[in-house]
Amino acid sequence: MALKNFEQFKGSSDYVISEPLKNAVNVSIVLQRPLLVRGEPGTGKTLLAHSIASALDKKLIPWNIKSTTKAAEGLYVYDTVQRLNDSRFADKDVSNIKLYIKLGKLGQAFTAPEQVVLLIDEVDKADLEFPNDLLNELDEMTFYIPETNETISAIHRPVVIITSNNEKELPDAFLRRCIFHYIEFPDPQLMEEIVKVHFPNIKSSLLKESLESFYSLRKIDELRKKPSTSELIDWIQALMASGLDAKIKDGDIPFLGTLIKKETDFDHYVSHYIRKKTDNRGYKTYSN
Repeated sequence: MALKNFEQFKGSSDYVISEPLKNAVNVSIVLQRPLLVRGEPGTGKTLLAHSIASALDKKLIPWNIKSTTKAAEGLYVYDTVQRLNDSRFADKDVSNIKLYIKLGKLGQAFTAPEQVVLLIDEVDKADLEFPNDLLNELDEMTFYIPETNETISAIHRPVVIITSNNEKELPDAFLRRCIFHYIEFPDPQLMEEIVKVHFPNIKSSLLKESLESFYSLRKIDELRKKPSTSELIDWIQALMASGLDAKIKDGDIPFLGTLIKKETDFDHYVSHYIRKKTDNRGYKTYSN
């Protein structure tokens, strides 16, 4: 296979991608298999699908999965309530059931006139049967609507990106049908590139200080939720807006709540890392 046909995705201007992740995306496209992406929250799993759609000039269809989401909803929904209301109150002819069939996100991707990027976001939020219920549809790219005796087949096989925060184990049968990639948390060098994408004019001193402070926080093993890339971006934006620097002084980090989101983590940091000072009345206070 020619290299030019393999490297369809090379990244985009607003998304810094590692070589292994870029290869995983291109393998997924060439083999026409879903790409299952795992990693810490905030490592850019969802943004990857946006980047692929942008770089390949394709429409993105996002399907955000919730704990109550059922696989069938992604195919179609038969709006029986609307049909009943139309028959009782609107004096309409309701014999054409097709008018009450609404395609879900998977159905929309199958019937799109051009190839699209389908994002199935946070698949592990749904119940355990959800991935198994999609196996045939993702394999065969078809599904059947019994109400209309219709089979929907994909006009163009979509590029399928599936994200997971690893909250639940996914079935082996589902995994066998996917290309898998785990997004490692960016090292400081890669993180510097990511920050510069968001803030191309950031001062070198602020960039250096913020990364040092950020990674020092992530080294604290006791933190239950370590700050993520997206939280670093928010923090730097707050620092730039306020004009403050990012140095840790006596353990005090400006806008700490931008980086630490759990009360137990916040209390642990304050009690163990922020230097206590004694005020003029003899009481001990924290420096922040």
